[in-house]
Amino acid sequence: MKTYLTRAGLGLATGALAFSVSVQATEGGGSSYPMGAENYLVGALPPPGVYPLIYASHYAADSLNDARGDSLPIDFRLRAKVVAPRLLWVTDQSVLGGQLVYAALLPLVDLDVSVNGMSDSARGAGDLDLTALLAYHHSANLHSAVGIDVFVPTGSYRAGNLANIGRNYWSMQAVYAASHINPAGVNWDLKLMYDYNFENDATGYQSGQELHLDYALGYGVGPGWVLGLGGYAYRQVSSDKLNGLDIGNEGQAFAIGPSIKFDNGKGFFVTAKYQKEMAVENRPQGDAFWIKAVLPF
Repeated sequence: MKTYLTRAGLGLATGALAFSVSVQATEGGGSSYPMGAENYLVGALPPPGVYPLIYASHYAADSLNDARGDSLPIDFRLRAKVVAPRLLWVTDQSVLGGQLVYAALLPLVDLDVSVNGMSDSARGAGDLDLTALLAYHHSANLHSAVGIDVFVPTGSYRAGNLANIGRNYWSMQAVYAASHINPAGVNWDLKLMYDYNFENDATGYQSGQELHLDYALGYGVGPGWVLGLGGYAYRQVSSDKLNGLDIGNEGQAFAIGPSIKFDNGKGFFVTAKYQKEMAVENRPQGDAFWIKAVLPF
């Protein structure tokens, strides 16, 4: 499962790269996937049925880092609030030994950006995310899923704006997720992703390919409760291109923070996480608070 603080929030646009592409990894310093969005149970899909999910997030960054990980000498501020409903359909169809799963998510974004006294804001629906997965249940404790996400540029975008809800280009993301569940012991979850970004035809900019991992590690402490840590690791593995020319700008980041889960054993669960970013290069550096809930019916 996943969520999307959105490409809007971290896609902040530094509008047509207001302080030069030489300090930005990926266009606008953001990604189609919001790093660290996932948490416990990411690889454990429920039984066949239709499930509404809700994600909510608040992201705040007050520095933009260069290629050495140093904060640039600019007055920078980013705030993004997101509520992202997602509809998950777990079918009873088996393909290659796994359950076939479909999902769609559309983030609702409230974004504010300011750079050196210039400010901009945007509110509305972001880019649509479409998902197809195969889910596997290896045992009562171990579960996994493999699939693909397609990010469709449906969100509003205007080249030159400081804040954009959409990214104005298509992205495809390969996904592998796994979860180990133990109500009275160690729980671990990971979601490994590889992104290919297509060119933004409004700017001629093509963001590089990205490898990233969301993770959670916790311990069952009582009926339905897990306490632990979660976050993400990110590395851009190919250079950005502008009008077909390689311009470098690879980014990286790591985040960690406390994470909790409550599961009532009847299909409802909620996770909450705070994560602080560090070791950030060519991207904004800040922190985020995430909530994810499944609401069975």
